[in-house]
Amino acid sequence: MKEILEVMKPGLSTSIQDTGRIGYQKYGIPTAGAMDTFAHRIANLLVGNPEEAATLEIMLMGPRLKFLQDAVIAVGGADLSAAVDGEPVCPWKSFRVYTGQILSFGKPVHGTYAYLAVSGGFYAETVMGSKSTYAQANLGGIEGRILQKGDRLSAEDKNLKSIRAGRYLKKTDIPNYEQHRPIRVITGPDISAFSDTIYQQFLQESYRITEQSNRMGYRLEGKALSHVDKADIISDAVLPGTIQVPANGQPIVLLADRQTTGGYARIATVIAADIPQLVQKKIGAEVRFLSVPLERAHADYLAQQRYFKILRTAVRSEE
Repeated sequence: MKEILEVMKPGLSTSIQDTGRIGYQKYGIPTAGAMDTFAHRIANLLVGNPEEAATLEIMLMGPRLKFLQDAVIAVGGADLSAAVDGEPVCPWKSFRVYTGQILSFGKPVHGTYAYLAVSGGFYAETVMGSKSTYAQANLGGIEGRILQKGDRLSAEDKNLKSIRAGRYLKKTDIPNYEQHRPIRVITGPDISAFSDTIYQQFLQESYRITEQSNRMGYRLEGKALSHVDKADIISDAVLPGTIQVPANGQPIVLLADRQTTGGYARIATVIAADIPQLVQKKIGAEVRFLSVPLERAHADYLAQQRYFKILRTAVRSEE
């Protein structure tokens, strides 16, 4: 374990995240983990890490970080105007930094969450199989909280200087967070709580992401969705992308830090392949939904897994 950087300024909300706490929802423990798992996994692969290694999740206003030793790093996800010693750096590409250099972030260009990966992966205590920060319960990360000024972060044991720099994601594979295509959903499981007319309204109207949105869920505002009877159901399981509709008729899309069960009718679920596109939208952005068959959701998920398999193979062939 080697100290790799010091936090000079923490930014708006910067935390250690990995792919989450899997297998503990039955005990009421949320999975947490990266909001945009695609960007998180890509950033890790660019620096030769396993996809599940811990990264820094950086929200909108990024930190100022001083490197305490040489390393290879990559920034994926939102373009938050990253720079090293004031010189802009290319996102979605690994590059070498040297002892004493400063990584900073400026004006958000597009997207909300950026991911900083370092060769070796960030070190943090593993809690229930994950290093992810779940701040509501002070689990994981650095003392279960977001980063603070003066924190010193370490990398897992690895020869940081031997990692190859210069890997990059093809332009055609870089997500376009500014595109305005609808977010795809599958219906239910409480679709019977809504009339056909109301479900069509849900698909035809646009919704604004409100200021009350966070890692637990995005609260949306638009034309209210009414229930056939009532909003409450017997508390049942919720997933990443579950869309609840409480009594006020305003949808809530549950995300990484969501609770494990919920008591509001679930009108739809965002498909796994589209969650990154949703979470990268900024507060105030408009969202529309498109219903797709379950088979489409499965096919896109499997296509994404095949894509990562190809990338893993390519990385291993270079080592």
